[in-house]
Amino acid sequence: MTETTQTQTKMPGGAAARSPEFRLAADALRGLRQDLFHDAFIFRPLPRSAAYGPVTRRLRGRAREYAAWSPHALIIAAGLLAMFIATNDEARPAGSNVVLGLLTLVPVLLTMVRPVGAFWLSMAATPVATALATEFNDDWPWRGGSFACHLFVLTIVAIRTRPRTAAWMWALTAVYGIGAGTLAGGHAFGSNTAQMLFLSAVVLLGVAVWQIRREAWQEVTAQQTVTAHERSRRTLLEERTTIARELHDVVAHHMSVVAIQAEAAPYRVENPPPELERAFITIRENAVAALTELRRVLGVVRAEDYEAPDAPQPTLADLDGLLANVRDAGLSVEKVVTGAVRELPQGVELSAYRIVQEALSNSLRHAPGASARVEIGYVLGGLGVRIVNAAPPAPSLVKPSPGAGHGITGMRERVSMLNGEMTAGATADGGYEVAVFLPVPVAALGEGEGEA
Repeated sequence: MTETTQTQTKMPGGAAARSPEFRLAADALRGLRQDLFHDAFIFRPLPRSAAYGPVTRRLRGRAREYAAWSPHALIIAAGLLAMFIATNDEARPAGSNVVLGLLTLVPVLLTMVRPVGAFWLSMAATPVATALATEFNDDWPWRGGSFACHLFVLTIVAIRTRPRTAAWMWALTAVYGIGAGTLAGGHAFGSNTAQMLFLSAVVLLGVAVWQIRREAWQEVTAQQTVTAHERSRRTLLEERTTIARELHDVVAHHMSVVAIQAEAAPYRVENPPPELERAFITIRENAVAALTELRRVLGVVRAEDYEAPDAPQPTLADLDGLLANVRDAGLSVEKVVTGAVRELPQGVELSAYRIVQEALSNSLRHAPGASARVEIGYVLGGLGVRIVNAAPPAPSLVKPSPGAGHGITGMRERVSMLNGEMTAGATADGGYEVAVFLPVPVAALGEGEGEA
């Protein structure tokens, strides 16, 4: 006969410590202690309402400043109402009106600075107010003023705290009401605990729904702000990538010219010294290395679906073709050129062409039927570009169409890349104006004229 001995290992704290029920009860008691007992009388002043709230933002001047104190005024009004109810109770002697008024007024006012402490003060003031009654009526265990005071306190504290705290306050209110009726052995005229619990439950439920909706709205607003920021940042990166791709051909052309000139230069001089040949070889090697690195950088910023254009990048000489296409689209546009027309660096001409192109596209989208004017000014030290469109005609059959919002961003990036200046904004007659100045160093002008 074989005996099998089973050894049961006991966990610290007993079997109850491992049960889900025990853990739920422990968490509940921990929440009760944290919400209603820990730092119950901590100082938490009620802040002023937002100056740009749904109501206050419609006010002007000192009215908006006064409206910021509206929550405090409402709490004071609620305390005065509870005090009025308490001091007009015929079941109490007239001499105790001062005490009764303070017992209902102070807890409500205390919610503005110590909300959880106001709840405990209201709970403590309720039996005191009941004991001051000279005769009993249907108001048991909450007299009229105490009923209003406690209901106001529950509502205000629930608004200033979280839903779990409101649930604990409601539970302790139920415990007090049921306990008061049980200890008193019942009341001849019944109890108003059911009315208190029902009204407070409805109010606290409404407050909880309002808080949940407010938190959801705040999260949505924060997410929208983050999304808008990310969209703006992505737009900026896309515009910079586009500019980098467009300028690649311009920079590559110049570097190729440098490499070719450095390779051919020794053959243009009879019997060049070895030092000069080595210098030109070094220049060519550096130019070729720069071209290789430039292509590698372009490969990083190029999109997967990007296809290099077959045609050369446009310049200001191609502006007439752009204006002809815009006129065919229905925009009446004129061009004015001032100053001595000269060849500028390719990067400047490309940026100026793209700025005019984007500004005219914005005019087509946002001001259909309006007229536009393009001014190109060749001035000392740079190039001035101004594009202005008039206000669209009032009875227009074509409605404005929203764009992607990248136009102004792309213009500013191009101008910033060239250390230029740009202003954009509405005109006095309801139109829109874009003014740009692109600086061109004198040395660059001399090189351009020499190459021409």
